Amino acid sequence: MENNFLTEYLGKIIPVCFTIETNNTKTKIGSEEPLFNIKIKKPIKKSELLTSTSLALGEAYMRGDIDVDKDLYYVLNLFLGNMSKFTSDESALKHIVKTSVSKINQKKEVSSHYDIGNDFYKIWLDKSMTYSCAYFKDDSKTLEEAQEAKLDHILEKLQLKEGMTLLDIGCGWGALLIRAAKKYSIKGCGITLSSEQEKEFSKRIKTEGLENLLTVKIMDYRDLPKSDMKFDRVVSVGMLEHVGRKNYELFLKCVHSVLNNGGLFLLHFISALKEYSGDAWIKKYIFPGGMIPSLREIINIMSEYNFYTLDIESLRRHYNRTLICWRNNFNNNREKIVNMMGTEFTRMWDLYLAGCAATFNNGIVDLHQILMSKGINNSLPMLRTV
Repeated sequence: MENNFLTEYLGKIIPVCFTIETNNTKTKIGSEEPLFNIKIKKPIKKSELLTSTSLALGEAYMRGDIDVDKDLYYVLNLFLGNMSKFTSDESALKHIVKTSVSKINQKKEVSSHYDIGNDFYKIWLDKSMTYSCAYFKDDSKTLEEAQEAKLDHILEKLQLKEGMTLLDIGCGWGALLIRAAKKYSIKGCGITLSSEQEKEFSKRIKTEGLENLLTVKIMDYRDLPKSDMKFDRVVSVGMLEHVGRKNYELFLKCVHSVLNNGGLFLLHFISALKEYSGDAWIKKYIFPGGMIPSLREIINIMSEYNFYTLDIESLRRHYNRTLICWRNNFNNNREKIVNMMGTEFTRMWDLYLAGCAATFNNGIVDLHQILMSKGINNSLPMLRTV
């Protein structure tokens, strides 16, 4: 009974021909040549599918209860553009979808993802450990080259000059600030809630001999107004997704409090076409409390804090390629990761990387960089510099 429902259910959300294999019996869905086969090793409960499509299928894949006979990204890319047809009972999922935005809770959420261990991330990120969308100027660029190009792309937009001060909110392992200090001799400060990132960044500052130019702190962005710090430039890459819809305005207010008049702020974030509460599987297993803002809701708030829009750029397809590169690195080291983290974790992260690549490719999510100034700045070049 459960398998019959699953066959009918998947037929409604997967827009291509495929087969489902249960108990050594294959059922064809669609009239054309099947593009892949789903093997059901253990039935998925109807109640679970009707509560959350992504959670039911995601957990089944993690456990190995279902599998596919083609590359996971290839399969997901065929139907994740149909996520609007997924079921999601928000009343039943409220403990996952709606989480606290308190400082204590958000620090736990950030730690749950970024404090898995630096050794884990070093396996599949590039050597700079840049964990955000790369910038591929052409098809020949490696991941490492594209990440370096992304850092330069951001820094050129910020129009840095020697001696300027730069704040990086959600600084990660420090690649952007290290690049800025070396290239422009700026004085920078990075803040993060991840103890593992702070530890690694501190180590890198000493290794690079940049103690006179860079500092890193474990600090919540909400503590910036009382910090008495001031900066000529502020950047935030991939951190807004952890803020929560209720706090977008507070986030911009805190940036405003530390940015000098006429200063520039570059905000780099995963965005959605419309506002929605998020995917249950991602929020339960990958980014607890994560929330993807729409472009329009951020722009709508900016004017309230005297932020003037200078430039907006979409890097959606760059993120698709970045994720494919990360996933290739991940699977090239799969045995090592299984030994380090276990089989279920490894399947979970492979699903995360492949699924995110597919959602970017299908336009379910986007990546935007907004460059803005605090107040009017008429001294900036009148033409785009990059």
